[in-house]
Amino acid sequence: MAHNHIHMNPALPLVRQADKGHNRWHPDLAPAVRIASGSSVEMETLDGLDGQITAKTTAADLATVEMGRIHPLTGPVHVEGAEPGDLLAVKIEQILPASRGFTMIMPGFGFLRDLFTTPFLVHWEMADGFAVSPQLPGVRIPGAPFMGVMGVAPSHELLERINAREAELLGRGGMVMPPDAVGAVPTAEGIASKAIRTIAPHETGGNFDIKSLTAGATLYLPVQVPGALFSVGDAHFAQGDGESCGTAVETSATFVARFDVLKGEARRRGQNDPSYALPGHAHHGAPGVHGAHGVTPSKGYYATTGMSVRRDGRAESEDITLAARNALVNMIDYIADAYSMTREQAYCLASVAVDLRISQVVDVPNMTVSAVLPLDIFERHP
Repeated sequence: MAHNHIHMNPALPLVRQADKGHNRWHPDLAPAVRIASGSSVEMETLDGLDGQITAKTTAADLATVEMGRIHPLTGPVHVEGAEPGDLLAVKIEQILPASRGFTMIMPGFGFLRDLFTTPFLVHWEMADGFAVSPQLPGVRIPGAPFMGVMGVAPSHELLERINAREAELLGRGGMVMPPDAVGAVPTAEGIASKAIRTIAPHETGGNFDIKSLTAGATLYLPVQVPGALFSVGDAHFAQGDGESCGTAVETSATFVARFDVLKGEARRRGQNDPSYALPGHAHHGAPGVHGAHGVTPSKGYYATTGMSVRRDGRAESEDITLAARNALVNMIDYIADAYSMTREQAYCLASVAVDLRISQVVDVPNMTVSAVLPLDIFERHP
């Protein structure tokens, strides 16, 4: 088990243990722990609604949920030696979920928010690798725990750029959650009113809800500030691709990961968005997993991500086509660099081997698509 440990008291809201976490993204957050590259950290996390949903909560109570408290994150972790232009490799070693969870329909949120306007709440009990609920009788959901939010801090310049493009999008009628000091942790005015909300993912990672990021996966995040300032939260016991109603099997969890700094790799690759690597069992439905011979790939997968922001920096609201395009372009760039191919070769290879998967369609304004490449197709791996 990791010797670096951040303990969170599940009985307390985040604001009462703010030295160990936050619920906004900002470059000036004080680290909860400092570690050397190559070290592991054990990070206890609160659930995505900061403990507001208890076993006694009813659907009628959802009207009193304080949305400004969403996504209490544990961290940041300051990784010594991490600098802008590096990649931070986060090797997920363990995710240990709690025994209780919930799923809810919150009016005004979710992919089908125009059709589902009545609050609804599902309480889950988790044991022996499955979740069951009296609200969904006759159903057992197999567990595949992952963290909905993982990311690093934006630089001041990126913070301003994100806020500007999303303010412009809001002015065009886009679905945007702009900075809001209500419920913010930390509460300091210089941060609370300017920091990025955790609802949407960005170039730094965040709430991308990629269900494949279970134990054994490695997440690669472009570093924006010295120390990277990594944080994590929003544990899910299980989720379908898309997280369509806006929540998964939400729970709290203990997260253990190893952090390695890849010096200069984000700059060398020109990588601006998160990517990740998966073990062979993690991507069901990819070539080789359920193919003609039932083979499980031995080399695993590499995946790039895309969101709803154009290459010229203009944000678009909930544009899944744009997110898919960005994920694919990022994959073409990766293949060309890693395997010394032309972009034309990489594009053709992507067409015959890469899976485009919708990771989430609810974290407004940015949808997330993953482009997933099976590594067994290559004679060598870089």
